[in-house]
Amino acid sequence: MLRLLSSPRKLCTGLTRRELLEVGGSGLMGLSLPQLLQADAARAAESRPATARTMPDGFGSAKRCIILFLYGSPSQMETVDMKPEAPVEIRGTMRPIPSVVPGLDVCEHLPLMSKMMDRTTVLRSIHHEYPLHGVAHAMTGVPVIDVTMELSPSDPRHHPYFGSAVEYVDRQRRGGLAAFPQNVALPFPFSSQRTGEVFRAGPYAAYLGSTYNPVWTEFQGEADRSVWKKLGGVSSEIFDPYIGCKPDATFRMASTSLPAELTLDRLNRRRSLLEQMDDARRDLERSSRGKSLSSFQQMAHSLIQSQTVTSALDVRQERIETREMYGMTLFGQSCLTARRMLDAGTRLVSVFWDEYGIAGDAWDTHWNHFPRMVDQLLPQFDKAFSGLILDLDRRGQLDDTLVVCISEHGRTPKLSSGDGGGRDHWSQAYSALFAGGGIARGRVVGATDKHAGEVVSNPVGPKDILATMYHLLGIDPHIFLPDRTGRPIPLVPESSRVITELLA
Repeated sequence: MLRLLSSPRKLCTGLTRRELLEVGGSGLMGLSLPQLLQADAARAAESRPATARTMPDGFGSAKRCIILFLYGSPSQMETVDMKPEAPVEIRGTMRPIPSVVPGLDVCEHLPLMSKMMDRTTVLRSIHHEYPLHGVAHAMTGVPVIDVTMELSPSDPRHHPYFGSAVEYVDRQRRGGLAAFPQNVALPFPFSSQRTGEVFRAGPYAAYLGSTYNPVWTEFQGEADRSVWKKLGGVSSEIFDPYIGCKPDATFRMASTSLPAELTLDRLNRRRSLLEQMDDARRDLERSSRGKSLSSFQQMAHSLIQSQTVTSALDVRQERIETREMYGMTLFGQSCLTARRMLDAGTRLVSVFWDEYGIAGDAWDTHWNHFPRMVDQLLPQFDKAFSGLILDLDRRGQLDDTLVVCISEHGRTPKLSSGDGGGRDHWSQAYSALFAGGGIARGRVVGATDKHAGEVVSNPVGPKDILATMYHLLGIDPHIFLPDRTGRPIPLVPESSRVITELLA
C-alpha cells in the first residue's frame, strides 16, 4: 500500500486523513473511496464514545437542532448589545430594558424576550473580515468568501452547508438514508421570493452532492398586512407574511405535492415502471451520480406519500393559543413548524428570515432603520424567538434541542445619512443567541467597546460557532469530508475552536 506522512486528523468515518490518501492509492488495486466509507461506517459509530472522552464537555448533548438565520443581519445595538451611554448618532432612539438576567439589557421592543433570557446565552463578541451577505461564510466551513461566490451557489469553491454536513456524517454512521427527512429548511427555497433571478449561496451541499441539500418547504398562505418597501429609489406596497399572515397559513414540501391528475395509484404504477427499468440503469447506478439520483428519487417518493411529513407541516393542527404564542407571522409559524418537524423525527431544521418581495429586505436596514425595526422586525422576532424557547422548555425538550439564532454580520455603530437613517454592514463586532442542547443558561459571553464596534473580550468567529454546533451534535469538528475527487477537506478550518464559554 502507498504510505503517506500527513496530519492525523480524522474523517467523519473515523479514518485519518493519511489513511484516506493511502486508500486513494490503493484504489488502483480495486478499493474505491465509496466502498471504504461504507465499510467503515460501523467503525465510525463505535468510535464515538472514545471520541467524546477526548472532547470538551457537552459533546453530543444535543439530539436535535433548530437554526434561526436572520438574513440581512440585525443590529447588535437594537437587540442585545445596547450602548445607552453612547452619543445619539450611535445609540439611536431606542432604549434598553432590563431582562431577567442581571446586567443583561435588551431593546425595549423585545419585552417578551426580556422575561426569558435566563434560558439563553448571549454571545456578543463575533467578528470576521467579510462585511457582505455571506450566508455561506457564516454557515459553512469555507475559509474565505467574496461577492461572486455569494451570488453563485454552484461556485466550486463552496463548502457544504452545516445541515448538509451533519446529514452526511449521520448517513455514514447509519449506513444510508433515514426514513424521515433529516435536514429540512423553512419557509421556502432560499432567496426565491425576492426580485431578481440570482439565487444567493449558503444552504447547499456543495461538493457532497445535491442529495445532501436541505429539503425545502413551500409556504401556503397569505399575508394580512402590507408595507411600503423601497429598492433603487422605487417604492412598492408589498403584502409581507413576515409582518403578519392569515390563520389558515401552512407549509408543504417544495416540489413534492402531487399534481391534481396524479393519484397515488398512478404514482405507484410509475414507480413499478421505474423498477422494471432497473436492469437497464445498473451501469448508471454504479456511478456516484447514479447513486445520488437513485437516493433522491427514493427520498422524493417517500416524502410525497408520507402522511407523517404532511401532518408535521400542517401547523393548523396546533392549538390556536400555541400558534399565537409564536406570533401569526411567517417567521413565527415557521419556528412552530420547525418544532413540529423535530417532534416527527427530523434531526435539523433551518428557519430563514429571508427577503420578501424585493432585494435588500429582511434585516438589511440600510434605510429607514428605526421604523423598519419597530414595524417589521423586532415585535415579530420577539414573539417567535420567545415562543419557541418557552414552548421547548415547557415540553421538556430544550435540554436536548440546540437552538442557534445567527446572522452573517452586524450593523455599523454609527447611523448613516441614508433615506430615513440606516445602519450599514459591519462584521467587526456582532451578537448571536444560543439555547438548549448543552448551552449554559443566563450567561453573557464576550464584550464590545463603548460603541459596539470592536470586540474587547473573548473574540470568536463564525467557524468557532460552527465548531461548537458540531461538537454539541456529537460530531468532531476537526474531521475531514471527501470532496468530489476524494480529496479530504476540513469540516471547519483547523484553527477553529469549540467555544467552551457557551457550554453548560
